[in-house]
Amino acid sequence: MAKGVKFSDCIADYNAIMESIEARKFAPIYLLSGDEGYFIDAIADRLADTILNEAERSFNQLTVYGQDSDPGKIVMLCRQMPMMGSYQVVIVKEAQQLTKIENLVHYTSQPQATTILIVCYKNKEQGRGIDKRTSFYKSCTKNGCVFDSIRPKEYEIDGWLTSHITSCGMAIDPKAMAMLKEHVGMDIGRMVKEIDKLKVSMGENEKRITDSHIEEYIGLSKEYNTFELNDAVLKQDVGRAMRIADHFAQNPKTYPITLTITILFGLFQQLFLLNYHMWQSRRGIPMPNDAELMRSIRANNPYAVRELKSNISRWNGPRLFKILGLLREYDAKSKGVDSGGLDGGELLKELLLKIFMS
Repeated sequence: MAKGVKFSDCIADYNAIMESIEARKFAPIYLLSGDEGYFIDAIADRLADTILNEAERSFNQLTVYGQDSDPGKIVMLCRQMPMMGSYQVVIVKEAQQLTKIENLVHYTSQPQATTILIVCYKNKEQGRGIDKRTSFYKSCTKNGCVFDSIRPKEYEIDGWLTSHITSCGMAIDPKAMAMLKEHVGMDIGRMVKEIDKLKVSMGENEKRITDSHIEEYIGLSKEYNTFELNDAVLKQDVGRAMRIADHFAQNPKTYPITLTITILFGLFQQLFLLNYHMWQSRRGIPMPNDAELMRSIRANNPYAVRELKSNISRWNGPRLFKILGLLREYDAKSKGVDSGGLDGGELLKELLLKIFMS
């Protein structure tokens, strides 16, 4: 996959591979790599469950781990003939721990028609991906299927998550979505597990996930979370914002100030961009419609755009510029730069007061 490919391209490739597996159109080699482990595991698991039937797997499906193997042994396994079946399946998990993985080129340059090799390489560290200049990578591209699993940015996750929840026969409210992301971060695998938990826990007739479901079944407060803090700040509800900040101060591990500041920065960045579009409209450049605006300011959903537009009058350009400066200043303080000895909770309260007084 070419450099600069987007998360949306990754999803399109993922869906295409899953469809080809369903149609039993298998490639002789699958090189599954990237920094998002969920899609790598999902493809590998689907292949492992689909290529061979249950009886054949006992004889013809082998799983090895990079730390416990070497390219020579894997090449030998791949060159074996299947027993009582059409295919032999060799799955290499944690291939990033395989020493000299590029030596697999001795097999991938001339794969056997009766073997399907699945290599799962998870780039857990930036810069530790497979070298695409190697003969190994090029031979996988030529003779098999190469998939780059990309971790989404925060503004990209909502579309995929909504689609996944829809495929489960459910829907989700914007606030519940924000709470779910806050709880699990950008870990898609954990998100899927939490959604599975909700599907089992919710009643048969309950098809829409709400903040109450998140609170009851996942354990995140629907009153004290960053979604509610952003909402209180946006609407200049000082009392509510300070109550939430106090709750955060009492639970610093659950609500680290660095994450809270990052989320607040995202809110004010959106307000700044919206303010800029409104300034342009006064100069004769048409205001984008809500769909275009959502993409431009990287809002997660139409509801978020409506909330921003209905409260933008509270936040003029100079004020927003000043607040963005404050957020940068307090981000540095949260990391120990000129913090004056204040802990994260005290810094957050001080920051919020300065925002409201700006």
